[in-house]
Amino acid sequence: MSTDTLEAPAMQSNADFHSLETKILKTIELLKVERAAKATAEKAAARLREQLTEREEELDALRTELVGLRREREEVRTRVEKMLDQIETLTAEE
Repeated sequence: MSTDTLEAPAMQSNADFHSLETKILKTIELLKVERAAKATAEKAAARLREQLTEREEELDALRTELVGLRREREEVRTRVEKMLDQIETLTAEE
């Protein structure tokens, strides 16, 4: 066997190894980028969940306030109706 015959497979093997090494390094870089993107997305999701919780709390507070205002309005309406009835009674007596 000549040295050319032995060197050709070795060179091919070395080229294959280099190609594989390059692919692995690219894959590692892609993995780093994707992990960074995932971390960013998780932070954004956590921030959005926190904002949603705050909005839900605000909504609950506003609903409670609305119920109170409606109750107060109904009380005022009842009092005004009573006063109007009293005024009507007084004017009817004259």
